[in-house]
Amino acid sequence: MTNALEYNSERSKLIIPEYGRHLQKMVEHAVEIEDDEERNKVARSIIAVMGNMNPHLRDVPDFQHKLWDQLFIISDFKLDVESPFPKPTREMLAERPEMLRYPENNPKYRFYGNNIKRMIDAAKDYEEGDFKEALVLTIANHMKKSYLNWNRDSVDDEVIFEHLRDLSNGKINLKNSDEDLSQASDLVRSGGATKKKYSKNTKKSGRKGGRKRH
Repeated sequence: MTNALEYNSERSKLIIPEYGRHLQKMVEHAVEIEDDEERNKVARSIIAVMGNMNPHLRDVPDFQHKLWDQLFIISDFKLDVESPFPKPTREMLAERPEMLRYPENNPKYRFYGNNIKRMIDAAKDYEEGDFKEALVLTIANHMKKSYLNWNRDSVDDEVIFEHLRDLSNGKINLKNSDEDLSQASDLVRSGGATKKKYSKNTKKSGRKGGRKRH
């Protein structure tokens, strides 16, 4: 006597495919067990099988919690057994996670980036003195360099001072300062030198690779 073929269209849908058809059948069988003690025993055996599929994680408490959650999910929340963890519900599974808050960017001066804004926020509350003056000038030079990376044309220091005053909510004002920021050529020189060196090495490599072998 031959066994009747079971077509995929006749099978129940795999709820968590990575565990396969056989494990899902084990869970479906456990749901049908009437004896509470036997049903709990089978459930623990299924958890052991699921853990053996990931042996490096099976003894990690958080992973154990995940396995039990997956067991209830595979059973379509019909399995009635004692769990060492709170049982998940269908409603919990359907809940959408809260949206992550992304770092806020200043829409007016995005080219400066969030790090410079954080530096300004920290510097504006420092006590007046040589340290704060040096810190503010360093930030201003960073701002000028970022501005030049965004726009290769030269920029007046007054523009940077105005942006710095705006970003610090008026707490940092260098408009009447006697200090000058670094020259644009000095701020972009290192980047330009690196780019020129890279271009030169690329050309050498290209010539070397282009030689014909005889």
